[in-house]
Amino acid sequence: MGPSGIPAHVAVIMDGNRRWAKVHGLPRTEGHREGLKAAKRIVSAAEDSGVRYLSLYAFSTENWKRTNDEVGFLMSLIGSHLSKELDFYRERGIRVLHSGDPEGLPPDIARELDEVAADTAGFERMTVNLAINYGGRDEIVRAVRKAAAAGFPSETLDENGLRRWLDQPSLPDPDLLIRTGGEFRISNFLLWQTAYSELYFSEKLWPDFGPQDFTAALEDYSKRDRRFGGAS
Repeated sequence: MGPSGIPAHVAVIMDGNRRWAKVHGLPRTEGHREGLKAAKRIVSAAEDSGVRYLSLYAFSTENWKRTNDEVGFLMSLIGSHLSKELDFYRERGIRVLHSGDPEGLPPDIARELDEVAADTAGFERMTVNLAINYGGRDEIVRAVRKAAAAGFPSETLDENGLRRWLDQPSLPDPDLLIRTGGEFRISNFLLWQTAYSELYFSEKLWPDFGPQDFTAALEDYSKRDRRFGGAS
């Protein structure tokens, strides 16, 4: 936990782009475009609030089931964001990381993620973790495979031992998980890491979720009594 009850790490399931587009009589692509703008606003709001780590669920391993046109647009949008917004991360001193399986991504997107991560590696003001081609179960399976491939003795593998093989083992577990769009599930996001995260659900569709809504989530979190299975 950060200063004055501010969560050190906030994870966000950015849900509702497609429904937002439908409500406004627009194509799904416009919903995703507005969703990207909302993500940038929340990155700024998180930094201004003193949050140190922000994980954003941008594209799941299940999202490949969508139409080729929608998937293609999303990949193009992600690639465009990474190349066009590098100065935004630089100016604000934000480090960018990637969680997810890079081998399943188009080569240009995987390359962009590597380049942005390398370019921002020295920044310490805040860390943004982009979950792209990410699934919680997939991450755990890949971690076990990496441990086995490295010859890690299974009989000595405990929680801390497995953690080192996760996508971003240096990040602390999320204190707070926010989901927008009125759905009450975590959709395979950071399954290992959110074991004791506080959950906050918003009815607002992601493109409508603004800094004031993010602040409301932080204020709600500050009133929680986190016991981690123990006594108060």
